[in-house]
Amino acid sequence: MSEYDIFNVNKRMPKKVRLADITVRDGFQHEEAWIPTEAKIYYLQELAFAGVKRIEVTNLGNPRIMPQFKDAEEVLKGIHSDIFKKRLAKRGLDPKDIEWTAVTIREPAVDRAIELKKRGYGPDRLLMMVSTDEEHHFANSGTTLPAYWAEAERCIKKCKDAGIKMNGTVSTIWGSPISGPTRLEDAIEFTKRFLSIGADDIEHADHDGSAPPDQVYRYYSMLLDEIPNPDLHVGHFHVTRGWGLANVLAALQAGIEIFEGTLGGTGGQPANFLDRTPVPGTGSYYYRDPNVVGLVSFEDMCVMMDEMGIDIGGIDIDRILELGTMIEKTIGRRLRSESILNGRIPKEPREEFKRPKLHSDKKKFGEKPGQIIPDGWPEKAEVPKELLKR
Repeated sequence: MSEYDIFNVNKRMPKKVRLADITVRDGFQHEEAWIPTEAKIYYLQELAFAGVKRIEVTNLGNPRIMPQFKDAEEVLKGIHSDIFKKRLAKRGLDPKDIEWTAVTIREPAVDRAIELKKRGYGPDRLLMMVSTDEEHHFANSGTTLPAYWAEAERCIKKCKDAGIKMNGTVSTIWGSPISGPTRLEDAIEFTKRFLSIGADDIEHADHDGSAPPDQVYRYYSMLLDEIPNPDLHVGHFHVTRGWGLANVLAALQAGIEIFEGTLGGTGGQPANFLDRTPVPGTGSYYYRDPNVVGLVSFEDMCVMMDEMGIDIGGIDIDRILELGTMIEKTIGRRLRSESILNGRIPKEPREEFKRPKLHSDKKKFGEKPGQIIPDGWPEKAEVPKELLKR
């Protein structure tokens, strides 16, 4: 007899998860139109009010390369303001429970974050990134891998002294848009390397949608065999080829408990245009259509996990769906969440869609209320035995 409970089939599969929203950083970095500072602050604050406790804020790198984040300090001030803290307290939320992250690919950005922390409005957690494909790594960071590892070690030591956490992100796990196939074993070794030099947790990123679900399950199963603490691992999936939520499910089945997403499934490679002006970004886009490279939709991920009976930590799903609808107006186009259109699965009858004629027809045909098969038919159907075997 088969086991029908997915949690029993997959013994590591969690019944409680932690979800992070990275819309304002990863989601907006791919937009070719300026997103107003006020809008960025609004969404960050509203996500916090909705119960999201892990939120990416901005990128502290060179604004010449990614000018979408030239307002980084103003945005950080907006989430550390006394007024915002009071509004959190009125909702019964403790500001200390929210972890604000900034991307700091290179050492000058890390130094900037540490200085902002001293001023009272810096991030709680930073992110540095390596790719197992050195070509991809060089395109993102401008350094060789050996040089970057040494830089990351210095930066992590600085962060420890400053009381800031450091996330180490590992990319090109399932393939590289530049060099093609990569080895899962290399990503596990890179994960160990990051942890060995002091990283607090690891984001395992499918940045270009190269991961089919079976390989996601394979990788995370291998990973948790080697490094079994689920607090150390974050799942990050793009939907370039439409596999995003399938990959989330595969990672859940393998035992991953922390996931990231963006409102509307926004995000992707940093924009190389902003307000009709060419900017460096990370160079030419790797994809034919730069509008379909974002992350899994945060709205859809929340709804899916909730419907599966997974505890998502008190996040207000209805408010998340409202924010997903609003952000389409901010960005100015239809985005990729299906749940904002169709909502949550109905739990009560929808009387407005019932057809009155059903009951009159049943009476006319002499059928009893609730009767679903003709009179005289057996209560249980039997499938012909010859059909049960191939």
